[in-house]
Amino acid sequence: MENSKIEFLKNQFIPILQQVDARAKGKWGVLNGQQMVEHFSDAVRLASGKTKVPSVTPTEHLPKIRTFMLSDNPFKENTLNPLMNKEGETIKQPSLKDALAELQQELNYFFTAFVNNSSLMTTNPFFGDLNFEENVHLLHKHALHHLNQFGLVH
Repeated sequence: MENSKIEFLKNQFIPILQQVDARAKGKWGVLNGQQMVEHFSDAVRLASGKTKVPSVTPTEHLPKIRTFMLSDNPFKENTLNPLMNKEGETIKQPSLKDALAELQQELNYFFTAFVNNSSLMTTNPFFGDLNFEENVHLLHKHALHHLNQFGLVH
């Protein structure tokens, strides 16, 4: 397990996200800055098992898609998420600051859930059942995708 990915998610991700403008559109996609932060909170809730969503990937496709997920290959620009509204999600938090605070709470919950149960497996609707290391890898990959989308990393 790469501790650098854990360190990034725990201590570097949110400070970088604080640089995004809530209303800014990314280089691709429909999400603005605040929608992206709230979308990431949804992803963390899936990773922690707090939110459960039925699988959308046919079982026979899981081995191939999991191989991609566990690779260092980035998500493509404009990767379609069939669970998302095509126009972007409705903003739930009153401000970007509140959305970032919610994301911090969800990340804290994620790490605590796995500390409390090291054998915890959660189900991702795209990639199947994931353990802690797989979830950290996916969250890190997903984070880099959105940071790149908003020009916050290269």
